[in-house]
Amino acid sequence: MRKLFGTDGIRAVAGEPPLDPKTIYAVGTALAHQLKTNSLQPSIILGTDTRESSEWIAAVLTAGLSDGGASVESAGVITTPGVAWLARNHRFSAGVVISASHNPWHDNGIKVFGGDGYKLPDETELRIEDEIFRQLESIAAPDPETLAAPTENHSFRQDYERFLVSAVPGLCLEGKKVVVDCANGAASAIAPGLFKQLCCSAKLTHASPDGRNINADCGALHPEVVGAETKASGADIGITFDGDADRALFACRHGKVVNGDAVLLLAARDMKARGLLNGGTVVATTMSNMGLEAALRRDRIKMLRAPVGDKYVLEMMQANHSSLGGEQSGHILFPHLATTGDGLLTALVVLDIVERSDKRLDELVADLKVFPQTIVNIRVKEKKPLDQIESVAACIRQAEASLNGNGRVVVRYSGTEPLARVMIEAESEDVMQRHADAIAGAIRDSLGA
Repeated sequence: MRKLFGTDGIRAVAGEPPLDPKTIYAVGTALAHQLKTNSLQPSIILGTDTRESSEWIAAVLTAGLSDGGASVESAGVITTPGVAWLARNHRFSAGVVISASHNPWHDNGIKVFGGDGYKLPDETELRIEDEIFRQLESIAAPDPETLAAPTENHSFRQDYERFLVSAVPGLCLEGKKVVVDCANGAASAIAPGLFKQLCCSAKLTHASPDGRNINADCGALHPEVVGAETKASGADIGITFDGDADRALFACRHGKVVNGDAVLLLAARDMKARGLLNGGTVVATTMSNMGLEAALRRDRIKMLRAPVGDKYVLEMMQANHSSLGGEQSGHILFPHLATTGDGLLTALVVLDIVERSDKRLDELVADLKVFPQTIVNIRVKEKKPLDQIESVAACIRQAEASLNGNGRVVVRYSGTEPLARVMIEAESEDVMQRHADAIAGAIRDSLGA
């Protein structure tokens, strides 16, 4: 069982284990040593989001990578999928992103992509972890103030921007008004130039990062913000990203939020009509609403459910040769275009579908009838197996028996935060909330931090 890597890399409060200087340095040396099996001198492309801790973490990580025998180049502030694309298309041995995605500014993280542009398999992360722990027994903690981050090469960011434009050839939004919420994160470095090329009237919001305002009351964590701005501005569509822009959510002209489930529906229909939906199958997760499954079924499209985490969605997609998958949170995977979820790419694909359809975004997903759903997050002091806590297990059994197939119960731990998540879907708001409160209360009584 992995101890450092979660569902999306290593993540913690910056400066505290496992994101203290000593562990970060050990991550760098361990990764370099693991990559040496395939190359005499591994080459790494490094990117960051906009957190104030990213610079010193980059300096320490670079020192570890270099001392481990790797060469490092930096793309500076860039999206997570931008690093994945650069790793693959510039033939680096690996890509490393310093980002905590949707977490608050005081957190940070380290995400690693292989030279193929895909997230590392669990077994590779376990091997790296083993070496990290061995390194920690003998190395000294470096002083970040004595280290320098690698020099940024902004041509990498320009290459990635050119790829995004080429992914949707001919897209022109002349006469359209778009609101773009950059979450004061990595999208702030790319979205201005990208949307300028689309010939639309783009209003960029939350595109002034200061190191501490990433995800703060904006972005994909707060999609109602772009919804309100879209409606107030009379815009045709709103787009909002998370801190590292690997996911995107949308708002229609009326200000209503359009989440990842709705994006999967409109993309699946478009791809099926163009003969691009392999096997007539879409891969979603356990968190996707039953309404999506029902809407897809009406179009004779099959939906499979993977565990939460875009790497697990991708694994199921590859096993079933699927050409579309994603999460309700806005991670959408188009494997014919990219190796990982990419919020900016998703935005362009959705804009292209809307433009070609000659319909409004809300019209394209109007028949998506969403079951009432709630998600309750409970901060926990430990992640003990929930089936071993009788009070919690009993509440879950009672909820499942009560719903009797007319709803769903999903209770799991977050892979990136000390949280337990309780998701309930039911035909009735009252029933949904009653079961969610009961299960959340049982978890809080047993494990609450």
